[in-house]
Amino acid sequence: MSGITDFDSLRRAMAENSERPEGPARNARAEQLLVEAERLGIPLAVIEALGHQLKVYNYSSEKDKMFVPFARLLRMWDERPEDFDEYEAHSLHWVFKWMSSGMLDQPHVPLASIEKWLGEMEHRYRLAGHSERAVRSAEFSVAAHLGDVARAERAYAAWLAADRDSMADCPACELHGQGWWQAERGRDAEALLLWRPVLEGEFTCAHEPHTVLASSLVPLLRLGRTDEARANHLRGFRLVRGMESMRGAYADHVEFCALTGNEARGLELLAERPAYFTDTGHPRSRLDFLSVVTLLMERLDEVGLGDREVPGPAGRTWTARELATHARAEALALAARFDERNGNAYVSERARARMAQRPLVERLPLGVRATRPVSTPPVAPPATVTADVPDLAVLLAEARRLSHTLQPNAMDAWAAVSRAAEGVELDARDRAEIADHEAMDRGPEGAALFERAAELYAEAGDPGEALAARTRAAYVRALSGRVEEALAAVAEPYDQVLALYADDATGVRQTASVLMGRARVLMRRVQEAGEPAAETVLADAESAVRELLALVGGYTGDDVRIAARQAEAQAMLADLAVRGGDLETAVELLGWATAGFVGAGLPWFAVEYEARLAGLAHHLGDIAGAERALRAALEHGGAHLEAVGRAQLHLQLAEVLGGRGLSVEAAEHALEAAHWADEAGEGPTLGAWARQQLGGFLLRQERWAEAAEVLESALPDLSAETHGDGAVVQTLWWLGDCLSELGEHREAAERRLQAAEIAEEWPEQHDHATLAHLAAESLGAAGLPAEADQAYARAGDLWRSVGNVHGLVRSLRARAWLALRAEDGTGAARELMAGAVRECETALGAAGADEEARQRLVAELGHTHRQFGDLLARSATEDADDDSIRAALEDALSEVTEAIAVFACLGDDALHSRTGAELAAGWLEADLARPSRAATHARTVLAAYDGADPEDETAQDRKAEAEQMLQVVEEQGAG
Repeated sequence: MSGITDFDSLRRAMAENSERPEGPARNARAEQLLVEAERLGIPLAVIEALGHQLKVYNYSSEKDKMFVPFARLLRMWDERPEDFDEYEAHSLHWVFKWMSSGMLDQPHVPLASIEKWLGEMEHRYRLAGHSERAVRSAEFSVAAHLGDVARAERAYAAWLAADRDSMADCPACELHGQGWWQAERGRDAEALLLWRPVLEGEFTCAHEPHTVLASSLVPLLRLGRTDEARANHLRGFRLVRGMESMRGAYADHVEFCALTGNEARGLELLAERPAYFTDTGHPRSRLDFLSVVTLLMERLDEVGLGDREVPGPAGRTWTARELATHARAEALALAARFDERNGNAYVSERARARMAQRPLVERLPLGVRATRPVSTPPVAPPATVTADVPDLAVLLAEARRLSHTLQPNAMDAWAAVSRAAEGVELDARDRAEIADHEAMDRGPEGAALFERAAELYAEAGDPGEALAARTRAAYVRALSGRVEEALAAVAEPYDQVLALYADDATGVRQTASVLMGRARVLMRRVQEAGEPAAETVLADAESAVRELLALVGGYTGDDVRIAARQAEAQAMLADLAVRGGDLETAVELLGWATAGFVGAGLPWFAVEYEARLAGLAHHLGDIAGAERALRAALEHGGAHLEAVGRAQLHLQLAEVLGGRGLSVEAAEHALEAAHWADEAGEGPTLGAWARQQLGGFLLRQERWAEAAEVLESALPDLSAETHGDGAVVQTLWWLGDCLSELGEHREAAERRLQAAEIAEEWPEQHDHATLAHLAAESLGAAGLPAEADQAYARAGDLWRSVGNVHGLVRSLRARAWLALRAEDGTGAARELMAGAVRECETALGAAGADEEARQRLVAELGHTHRQFGDLLARSATEDADDDSIRAALEDALSEVTEAIAVFACLGDDALHSRTGAELAAGWLEADLARPSRAATHARTVLAAYDGADPEDETAQDRKAEAEQMLQVVEEQGAG
């Protein structure tokens, strides 16, 4: 059986279908309901079913089906207008606009038919007494689609000049169209001014701010307002993601990704909506979609990713290059159909221009999870030797200059020397330096090569540098865990270099290099000794560092390598101070070390030590010092910072700023951290941390949609093993808060329950109780009262177990309100609320000497009595007999009177609560036909606020309500 037995059941079925997701299933149900309506034999039922069918077609990918039901409705109107009620007559004229734009979007509808329809719309609106505003808006759409700028501008002006009436589109939709035209004409700033009320939530509707957010993306990028563009992408994509009818807006988001270096996210968007490639019911949005697919695929091909597999039309696999060719051909074929209908090439020109756009931002970090597309770089062709290639002597000179001044790219310069030196006879000094730097580049694997360099330095007549190279060989052995071997290996170079230095047979630089190598080995031994290290181990290391400082401390020359030794030695002493528990001294020493590197013109060397300094300062509670150090590290690292180091510094700074309440700037640094973590290939680890933090900072700014998008993106990578279950719970908790604010209550409940399930295993159960309570709130808001009651009961048990009376009482009150909504639930509701009162009274009786805790319990009791009164008043249903209603109101008044007395005990701290209860009591007295008592309550409120601050909104509202009450009771005959 269909279940449609009368007009009311038909209407209920149509209302239920309206709530279903957009798509073919909803459309098919609307078609079935029309058949059911025809069986009822009621003309208005058929009219409403046709209107429902029109609506679901319009909000789907099958917009081309709208014309048949509309033609039938129009014929019915012309034949028997009396069959239409006021609402359906209004709806019929309203959807004229849908027909106008719908015809424009279908290239098979002749232009002459569209113009004729526009005239028909104007005629019928005039007959019905409607303004021409909607007509001129429709004419503007036609002219803009044709590229007839002069006519479009005339229609635009007439549209704005005409009066708004019930046929005009809602303000949000009108502002979208007006702003779109300004952007189309290159007036981006004007467009965004028009869109501001929609973007800020002043005007909304079923499709707004969805389309305005999408339309704003490219104008914002063109104006350089990238932060706003990012925010609008994250907000807007959430809104259109699940709406089948929003293919055009969806295309705007794909375009945004293609123009901001977010090709990977663009591919993810395409993968979410495979049907968008092939749905043919709305050709114009399909043209928009295929145009930006072409843009994205050609961009991928341009950066060397043409062979990458990408999402595309079902039935086969696609590479980016193949899909680019396919999408371009399909789009231009569609555009040609529009052009043929329109009699010009305007649509094709716009499509080609859209496909040919160039990126507006090299890469705009979004904060969401996306793996940057990576391809195998093409094999470079053999280099052609020309006169422009530097000769070996020039390369050697440049490499020496860079290494002598400790420049970050010195190793690359020596690698170039090594390549150029292949097959060339060099002297021992040149070969020694090449081997030495190649060994440095190999890290722990370079020991043998350092030994070879030492032999060559000795052959070249530089015994000091030979000993330094041998020391470097010893140190890399220590790095691989062979510390004792390294110490033995460094002993002889150490003795020999001191002897050479004493005889002026080597210089300060070579001697310092050996002493530094020995100190590094001894510091390595300290690190491997663990906590606590033996006193002799610490003493040996400190002695070696101080010996080095004694050598280089008085140096006044211009060799930055020696200055760097001094700064590094200070940092070593700082590490030893930390080991000894003297953190203040460590901070001072690290400050000297970083200043030494910066003073020597080597700021990039300071970064590591500034990061350590920040950690120590933070530990000591010097938040300002930590912030200064982190900012300095980012500044001094500059372009030389590796991606992972940059990510770590930005994340540390975000955490410090967030701790100071500076959530806006903290979010900026968390965003940078996420970006650089992704660049470093650390997206699932460090990147997930950064996204989790970014989501939290956005939440603090009440940017709910952006925060939700980022937190949802972080969740797949967060794990208890890597990040800790606390981070997972916090992310789910934050996400639940965001979804609740966005009105996505069922989803919020799901996230909160997931978090509660993890927190259930924790020893301390307060978080578990809070999450269970929040989940109950979400379940109730989602219209799931039975599940909400169960969750509140669970939360109540948990609150009782942790001794939190306030949580327990609130869970009981919430359950009482849920029970009242159930059929025959009044008795259960009363008992639950009475239970809440008893819990408050019991807790007060057991309260100790903590006066603040007692005051909070008294306030909770007052609020419980007040809610009990409200609940009892609402239980007096209109269909009950007079005696039952009066009894319920008397009971309610008794509870509210108790609330007044309880709040009075708290004095001025509970003034607003007390006056609220006084007013509630007054209205109950009025309902019980006791106007003089009601007036007494009103006057009590007025007296309480005598001389109240005019800026106190609550006081002014209470006074206004009291004056209203006096007026009402005076009309009842009492003054």
